[in-house]
Amino acid sequence: MATLYDLHPDAKIGNNVKICNFSTIYEDVVIGDDTWIGPNVTIFPGARIGKGCKIFPGSVIAAIPQDLKFNGEYTTVEIGDNNVIRECCTINRGTSASGKTVIGNNNLIMAYVHVAHDCVVGNNCVFANNTTLAGHIIVGDWTVLGGKTAILQFVHIGSHVITMGGSLVNKDIPPFVKAARYPISFAGVNALGLQRRGFSQQAINNIQDIYRIIYQKGLNVSHAVELIKEQYGNTDEGKIVLSFIGNATTGLMKGYTYMSKGHDPEA
Repeated sequence: MATLYDLHPDAKIGNNVKICNFSTIYEDVVIGDDTWIGPNVTIFPGARIGKGCKIFPGSVIAAIPQDLKFNGEYTTVEIGDNNVIRECCTINRGTSASGKTVIGNNNLIMAYVHVAHDCVVGNNCVFANNTTLAGHIIVGDWTVLGGKTAILQFVHIGSHVITMGGSLVNKDIPPFVKAARYPISFAGVNALGLQRRGFSQQAINNIQDIYRIIYQKGLNVSHAVELIKEQYGNTDEGKIVLSFIGNATTGLMKGYTYMSKGHDPEA
C-alpha cells in the first residue's frame, strides 16, 4: 500500500512512531519513540517532540509566530514526553525574544487550544478546549485552565492553579489558588487539588494563611510580602509564593470585591 503521508527525508523519527494518512512532516523535525501522529497533522521545521506523545487530527506544530516583529529568525518548539495534543491545536515557534516555545511533560492540551510564541508551559497541566495563550506566557506545573480561558501576553500563572472557564486573564495568578469571577479574581486556595497531589494539611493551612494576608487583610502587596516573610518565610510554601511575587510581570490578580445593587459600580 502506498504511503499517504509526506515525510521529509531529513526529519529524525524515533522507533515505533506511527504517522497516519495525510500528515506532513517537514525537515528539521525530531520526533521521539512511540509517538502517534494522527491524520492531517502538520509539523513544521523546528519542532522537537518527545516520546510517547499523541497528536490528534488537524493540529499544527511549529508554524511561524503570529508576530509582526518576527523576521524569519531560526527558532524552535520543544515538546516533552507523554503529551496529548487534541484536535486542531496550534503551537507556534518562538521568536528572537527567547528562541523557543516550550511544553513540558504529561500535559493534556484539549481541542482548539492555541499556544503562542515564546510561551513556557510546565508539567502535568490540563488546558481545556479553546484555551488561548498569547505570547511570552509562563504556566507552572499542575495548572488547570478552564475552557475558553484567554491569557494576555507576558502573564505568569503559578503552579497548582485552576481557572474558571471563560476567564480573561490579564494579571499574574499566584500559585496554589483558584481564579474565577468577572473580572478574574482570587476565589480561594485550590485545597482539593493540593490534597490530591499529596500536600500535607499543615502545608495547605500555611498556604491559606498566606493568601489571607495577601487578599483579606487590606494590605498593599509590599506590606503583605513583609508580613509573609516574617511569619512564613522559612516554609516551602512561603518561599514559593514570595518567589512568584518577586518575579511578577503584570501585577497580581486582585481579590474579589462584591458590588451591591446588581453588581453595578455606578449604582
